[in-house]
Amino acid sequence: MDLLIDKYQDSMPKLTQWAEDNIPEGLTVFGLDLCEFNRKRLRASNMIERLNQSVKQRTKVAKIFANEDSCLRLVTAVVMEVSEQWQSSKAYLSLDNNNG
Repeated sequence: MDLLIDKYQDSMPKLTQWAEDNIPEGLTVFGLDLCEFNRKRLRASNMIERLNQSVKQRTKVAKIFANEDSCLRLVTAVVMEVSEQWQSSKAYLSLDNNNG
């Protein structure tokens, strides 16, 4: 990460500040002591890709929004629906570290 910061510090200061603030937090998962069951699920972005696909499908149907707030309401409704499905369905991650 230091190479990125050094290379772009002058030309893209906002990018380098964002990288310094966020990249370490994003890589935290690699330092966790995880069972194989959870490791397999956290190494991929399948869940977020499915969420993005759901949002895209629903917004594509609407085609044109009256304003930014109407788009935000639809996207929020989709995300809340998906969140409820995740909460009520089979656990995606195991809290038992011996699983897997």
